[in-house]
Amino acid sequence: MPTDISAAELAAAERRSGWRTIKRVFPYLWPEGQTWVKRRVVIAMGFLLLSKLIAVGTPVLYKRAVDSLSGEVPDLALGAVGLTVAYGMARLMTVGFQQLRDAVFARVGQRALRRLALETFTHIHRLSMRYHITRKTGGLSRIIERGVKGVEFLLRFLLFSIGPLMLELLLIALVLLFMFDAWYLAVVAGVIALYVWFTFKVTEWRVKLRREMNKQDTDANQKAIDSLLNFETVKYFGAEQREADRYDSAMRAYEAAAIKTSTSLAMLNVGQSFIITSGLVGVMVMAAVGVQNGALTVGDFVMVNTYMIQITMPLNFLGTVYREIRQALVDMGEMFDLLEQPREVADKPGAPELRVSGGVVRFDDVRFGYDPARPILKGIDVTVGAGENVALVGPSGSGKSTIGRLLFRFYDVQGGAVTIDGQDLRDVTQDSLHAAIGVVPQDTVLFNDTIRYNIAYGRDGATQDEIEAAARAAQIHDFIQGLPEGYDTAVGERGLKLSGGEKQRVGIARTLLKDPPILLLDEATSALDTETEASIQEALRRAGEGRTVITIAHRLSTIADADRIVVLQEGEVVEQGTHDALLAQGGRYAALWARQQAEEDEDAA
Repeated sequence: MPTDISAAELAAAERRSGWRTIKRVFPYLWPEGQTWVKRRVVIAMGFLLLSKLIAVGTPVLYKRAVDSLSGEVPDLALGAVGLTVAYGMARLMTVGFQQLRDAVFARVGQRALRRLALETFTHIHRLSMRYHITRKTGGLSRIIERGVKGVEFLLRFLLFSIGPLMLELLLIALVLLFMFDAWYLAVVAGVIALYVWFTFKVTEWRVKLRREMNKQDTDANQKAIDSLLNFETVKYFGAEQREADRYDSAMRAYEAAAIKTSTSLAMLNVGQSFIITSGLVGVMVMAAVGVQNGALTVGDFVMVNTYMIQITMPLNFLGTVYREIRQALVDMGEMFDLLEQPREVADKPGAPELRVSGGVVRFDDVRFGYDPARPILKGIDVTVGAGENVALVGPSGSGKSTIGRLLFRFYDVQGGAVTIDGQDLRDVTQDSLHAAIGVVPQDTVLFNDTIRYNIAYGRDGATQDEIEAAARAAQIHDFIQGLPEGYDTAVGERGLKLSGGEKQRVGIARTLLKDPPILLLDEATSALDTETEASIQEALRRAGEGRTVITIAHRLSTIADADRIVVLQEGEVVEQGTHDALLAQGGRYAALWARQQAEEDEDAA
């Protein structure tokens, strides 16, 4: 937040954010076309109204029972015992209708929570790669967790607390006015006004403390998850204590913010208790004087006390509710910020599905840069024919992997076009595009589940026979069968229980099960040893049969048999042709080949 924004402007921005959140939540409470939801809300409100009306009338029964027992005002209809029983029944009915309200509304609240959580989760998956590579996973997960938890709370208390609480206070004020006099109402109104003003003022101050606490909590959680995800790196560098100190530093900042939040809560509670107690004592003194003067009965004194206690409870509740609502608005505001994060890559309205007839991929004068000031691709012209195997090679930073990301439409081109069978990728749906392309990355990341689950991820609903066929094609079926738990073997976090070659084979099997017409191999073997690479290369050759294959390679020996090799340098195509033809030219590719051969000879020596 810029430092030149005034406190008033910041407060106004916070109010706008709060109203924005409330407006975003309301449709989940009163959804269009969902009659059963609206019906449940109305029924719940009916039960709530009944409970409030009974609650306001209950002290009158208490007064009449006391007066009957004291003999001041005999009750010939019910008697003291009957009035006492009626008083107990009224209290029971108040609680009963409140519980019925909660039972009726529970399904509405839980459904809203599920829908909003799903919307957030789905939206985050649809955000661009640019967003995800700049976000910290741990902080993101904590924002979602806090925001979703606030949904049901906010729905419940917006509907069942603020309005009904005001109604109860109004009804009690009217009873005091008509059964006593205006002085009682004046004192009660003054206490309520002072209490509400004090509560809102202090709570607004506490919201800022809460926001700082959330910030420190998010930072600590992000550091913890980041450290655990990089467990091996921590071990390699003996940095356990360094990571512990880093986490403790973040937790120390959270601790300081949490202490301020707790201390401010104690201040709020003390102030609220002082205001309420002062009002209670004042009204009770007035009632006691009235009893002494004979203007009021003992039952009136008891009724006044009961109403003051009845006012105290909702007022205390008001402070809690307002505080929690403001905190929920802060938590949910961050989540709605995520929901309002624009999608950098989105389908055009009414975009058709991609139709792959042959699998011809064309990069037509493609220009792109992650930063406008630093272009990566500078007019790439490459055509990959149907069923052709084309390799992209070049030094680091030449744009090889960027071409792969543009083909999968992680980003949109900034000039030119990428087409498949003549269809511009920007004109078709992303789902159909992704279904047509299979990717085997350099580092296959697996889900923390079984081998079966990870292979089956390639196609939803795949049978066991299809999974095993894909594993055989990837040359990993025999290895899996040799494991004690076979296909039910858990692979661990990110697949760390498997070796690099085993993970790659699982990744290849997963892609083969997907059975895409176009295959993108993004340096799929560069991280493997020579022997493992040779066996994986055979699996990749089988995987590419009958498909259009684009291979991004660092090690030139792995693509020597490609139909065509495209050499990139500084975002431009400098050479292309077969392996033998490029060597014969004695150009850039020949220089790269000679350098790698010399390095391999040195390693062998």
